Amino acid sequence: MKKLIINEPGGFENCNIVEQPAPTPKADEVVVRWHATSLNFHDYLVARGLIKVMDGRVPMSDGAGEVVAAGSDVRKWNVGDKVMSMFFPNWIEGKPTMQKTIGISGESMDGFMAEQSCVAASALTAMPEGMSYAAAATLPTAGLTAWRALMFEGNLQAGQKILIEGTGGVSIVALQMAKAIGAEVFATTSSNQKAERLKAMGATAVVNYREDERWGKTIFKMTDGGVNHVIDVGGGSTMKQSIEAAAIGGHIISIGILGDGRKGEITFPKLFFKHLTMTGIAVGSREMQEAMVNAININQLQPVLDKSFAFDQLVDAFKYQESGKHFGKIVLEW
Repeated sequence: MKKLIINEPGGFENCNIVEQPAPTPKADEVVVRWHATSLNFHDYLVARGLIKVMDGRVPMSDGAGEVVAAGSDVRKWNVGDKVMSMFFPNWIEGKPTMQKTIGISGESMDGFMAEQSCVAASALTAMPEGMSYAAAATLPTAGLTAWRALMFEGNLQAGQKILIEGTGGVSIVALQMAKAIGAEVFATTSSNQKAERLKAMGATAVVNYREDERWGKTIFKMTDGGVNHVIDVGGGSTMKQSIEAAAIGGHIISIGILGDGRKGEITFPKLFFKHLTMTGIAVGSREMQEAMVNAININQLQPVLDKSFAFDQLVDAFKYQESGKHFGKIVLEW
C-alpha cells in the first residue's frame, strides 16, 4: 500500500510517497481503506512546514473510506462499513479538554493520506447515507466546524440572520446548514462571479470586501441592525469588520485565520456596548459529528465540491488552493 509522508524539515518538496505492507489491526482497531481526503487550511500549514510535525508524519485530517478488517474486540464496525475520520480522535463527547484534543489527525497523529491505515474503532463515525467518499471526506473538519458553530455554540434558530465570510469549505457548508434550518444568510467574497454563485445557493445579499473595505458597516445597515451570528474565518484580518456586522446581543464564532490574521485589532467599545459574545472553536467531538451525520441524512445535504485531484497530486492540489479560485472544497480521490 502507498502512503504520503512529510520528511523533515517539511515543505512541498519533502512530501514523499512511500510503500509499506498493509497494516494489521490491534484488538480495538479497524483497518480502513481510504478513498478520499479533502484540503483544509490546517493541512496546508502542515504540508508547507509552517506547522512542524515529526519526520515521516502522514498528513491530512480528513478521510472517508471502508472498513476492510476489524480487531477481535471491535463490535461497532463490520467489514464493508463506510466510515469517516475524526479531527480529534480522542474527543468522544462532552467539553473539550487538553487530554481529549492533544491528538490531532495529520499533525500530532498520522492523518489519512494513505491507501490503508489502522484506526481506533472509537475514532470513526459512519458516513452519511448514499454520499460519495469524496463528499464525505469534506465533513470531518469543515463540515463539523460549521455544524458546531451554528448548532452547538450558536443555537441557530429559524429566521435569524447569519454572516458567512468567503467561499471556503466551512463557509459554504455553513450556508447550506443555515438555509436548511430556515435562517437568512448574508455573505462576503472578493469575486463578483462567486457572489452570484452564493446568491444562487440562497444568500440574501453578498458584499465584495475588496470593493468595500468597511463591509461590516455595510452589512449592519443592509440587515437593519446587524446579524445574529458571524462565522469569522480570518481572525485579525476580519474580526474588526465582523464586530461591525454583528447585531446587539449577537454572537461571533472565530474558527480560523487567513493571511496576516494571527494578530489584529478589536474595537472594544463596540464589543461591549453591543453586548456581543465571542467564541473560539476548533472542530468538534464524535458526539457532535454523529449528530451532524443524522441531520445530513434527514436534510439530504450534499457538500459543494470544487475540484478533484489524484493521490499523487497533493502538492498540485495545495497550489490550486493557494490560488484562491476554489468555491467549496478541494478533494483528492483514489
